[in-house]
Amino acid sequence: MNKEWTVLVMMMALITPSALAMADWQNGTANYHRISTGNSTAAGITEQKAIIIAQQHFKGRVLAINQIDHIYRIKILSDQGAIQTVLVNARDGSVIATH
Repeated sequence: MNKEWTVLVMMMALITPSALAMADWQNGTANYHRISTGNSTAAGITEQKAIIIAQQHFKGRVLAINQIDHIYRIKILSDQGAIQTVLVNARDGSVIATH
């Protein structure tokens, strides 16, 4: 490999989240990617609670959930095929934004 390619591969390895896992949701309706940034919510809601809150706004299959600082970002594929995003406060469960 040339030097530029090696640098690119090394940078992507650093940028890519270290923990990417597939998980099955309890009711079996969704498989989603969990992307961890190493931040944990010491006092707050769980990922499962954040998903329940997000699915109250948009029905569908959860594609991914990730947490950055104190915000969960949940991507949902609706029954109509649209991808919706819900931002949920990881501390208190309030919905910050939907789009």
